[in-house]
Amino acid sequence: MKIRLCIFLFILSSAGSVAQSTFQKLRRLSRPEKCWVFTHPFTAKKAMKVTSEVLSVVDTIKKSGLIGTDIAGGKMDAFKHAYWMASLSLELGKKKALALGRAHEKGNYLQYKKHTLEDSILPDSVSSEMDMRNNIVGAGFYGNCRTYRKNDVQAIILRKLNNGELSIIKKDSEGHYVYCDGTPINMSDWQGKWNIPKCLVASDTE
Repeated sequence: MKIRLCIFLFILSSAGSVAQSTFQKLRRLSRPEKCWVFTHPFTAKKAMKVTSEVLSVVDTIKKSGLIGTDIAGGKMDAFKHAYWMASLSLELGKKKALALGRAHEKGNYLQYKKHTLEDSILPDSVSSEMDMRNNIVGAGFYGNCRTYRKNDVQAIILRKLNNGELSIIKKDSEGHYVYCDGTPINMSDWQGKWNIPKCLVASDTE
């Protein structure tokens, strides 16, 4: 681990003025994500760069309202994870991308235990399952997407979203969580719980 840490620090120091910003980003990562970084010292910087680019694209699409603005279990959330994995797989390969995705979800569980919010809500088991399903779909580009441009990947992920190939959490017309039969979930009964009985559905569900 010490050798990997020294390698990673050397790579960051070679970035000059960018190093300080990278360290700041590193400090915000969860413990599992930091472990991924230190065990992948030669690809960590590239992963951070890709992630930053993905978040910029997600923010632009969110502002456009093209697929709504629901970043907590909605279509926007599904797109974010699938596009993130597709972009990482393009640069790093499927195995490393999915490993980082799993580290992120482990980090979300630690956030839950610390009662720390993600996208304004407390993480839970179904939200984590949704993210992992969408990660797998996005990472499925590995082996094919190296011939695609970044804009092509965005369009393909959006098409998969509209075709119902991604997963979202079922909500009513007012944005409240419901059981699979459509009955509203009284979220106050599940406050602070990890295993909330939310319902995963295909991303073309209205």
